[in-house]
Amino acid sequence: MIRLIQVKVWGMDIHPSARIAPSALIDRTWPRGIHIAEGCVIDEEAVVLTHDMTRGIYLDTRLEAGCLLGARAIIMPGVTVGQDSIIAPGAVVIRDVPPRSIATGNPASVRDRNTD
Repeated sequence: MIRLIQVKVWGMDIHPSARIAPSALIDRTWPRGIHIAEGCVIDEEAVVLTHDMTRGIYLDTRLEAGCLLGARAIIMPGVTVGQDSIIAPGAVVIRDVPPRSIATGNPASVRDRNTD
């Protein structure tokens, strides 16, 4: 039911195959800025933001296909999380994350998934 409201009423762009935990916070201040592609997983209490009222900005935030947001991860406004990327639990992402990368820490540092 909440997905129907997010997409039809608020105008969020959320693919039907995306899985979003009930406790995740998807920004409703500027809902048209939310773009979540197919196969994304957003874990418990993760936050995806599209606005920052202290700076008066409203930006598109994109989660590309197959990305995973760990519990309590925070994605700041205007960030693009690349395809098949992993955002570690508790990470605060302030810059774009390239495809097939892992972001950890606060602020998040990014490394390629294939280097390990």
